[in-house]
Amino acid sequence: MAKTALILSGGGARAAYQVGVLAGIRDLLPNPARNPFPILCGTSAGAINATVLAAFADNFGEGVTYLSRIWRNFHAGQVYYADPLMVAKTGLRWLGALLLGWAVERYPKSLLDNTPLRELLARYLDFSRIDRAIENGALYALSVTCSGYLSGDSVTFFQGGAGIDPWQRQRRASSRTRIHIDHLLASSALPFIFPAVHINREYFGDGSMRQQAPISPAIHLGAERIVVIGAGRMHEPPVRRTADAYPSLAQVAGHALSSIFLDQLANDLERLQRINRTIALIPPERRQQEGLNLRAIETFVIAPSEGLDDLAAEHVDAMPKAVRLLLGGIGGTKHTGGALASYLLFERPYTRRLIDLGYRDAMASREGLQAFLAGEPPQSAPSIR
Repeated sequence: MAKTALILSGGGARAAYQVGVLAGIRDLLPNPARNPFPILCGTSAGAINATVLAAFADNFGEGVTYLSRIWRNFHAGQVYYADPLMVAKTGLRWLGALLLGWAVERYPKSLLDNTPLRELLARYLDFSRIDRAIENGALYALSVTCSGYLSGDSVTFFQGGAGIDPWQRQRRASSRTRIHIDHLLASSALPFIFPAVHINREYFGDGSMRQQAPISPAIHLGAERIVVIGAGRMHEPPVRRTADAYPSLAQVAGHALSSIFLDQLANDLERLQRINRTIALIPPERRQQEGLNLRAIETFVIAPSEGLDDLAAEHVDAMPKAVRLLLGGIGGTKHTGGALASYLLFERPYTRRLIDLGYRDAMASREGLQAFLAGEPPQSAPSIR
């Protein structure tokens, strides 16, 4: 039977949306305990969600409930230090580096310190369960993608069955290993915002950087059917407005992050659709005669039906006061800075809103989603919102 993969993309607090979609999938399954995704691929915050599902692969429904409980009760202090003293120290360190950089040897590593996230993962995630899930057949493979700051390569760390061969492509590599906390912290280390993590011989940051082919790890791991849960709207029709003011630093930063997290996934899905159409033009017998090891990859895409930037702008007051002051200085608390805030808003009003949105979007696609999970071919090309 064809293996189905789940791809969870990145986006900081935006990953709460994925939990809502997963809750919808759980409620649509005839047997919620059975894992419908033997291959799990995660990047950035999506890597954390994917790893939790891998640890609970012997009971998918329980894993989704576990994720939902955490995300519905999130606050920023569980992810990064948000108290006034720590935020002030960070701000002064950056100010000192900007003014006296010529006189210091140690530079700030990041805007925020995510040590609380390390402690949260150590307390609530049992990595030993991943091996057991692979051994009992509930899971085939888990992958976490990171970006190497020295090599510039997109490296996919994977844990899975003995039949999986590592792969190497232009600026893309893989490494068989046991996934642990450092892989998750590295993959979710938003550039400039969270510190890079040293793994093996280099420092790694957010996996969405330099990830030119986000769907590739799932295919290399043996997937023939893929469900993709995005963390932002894709292929929105362009809306041209007149700019009345110069863009704030927060607006520029949010634009840069969106290009990292959204554009590559949308482009890779378009490329996959073109390849599928090309393969369909070659008769199967001709492929066999020519030794062409080509196969179509069926995909089902669910992405937010509402703009997450706008939702974040509505809930920016839920952020800790010290963080609001820090972001306010660069325009991050204004409506135009909603994109940047959407990645850092680990607060219940926002994460619950995203979970509810994800659940509604899953239910809006229930017929196609149920058919796809049952092994039926998609009725049409995947819808990319």
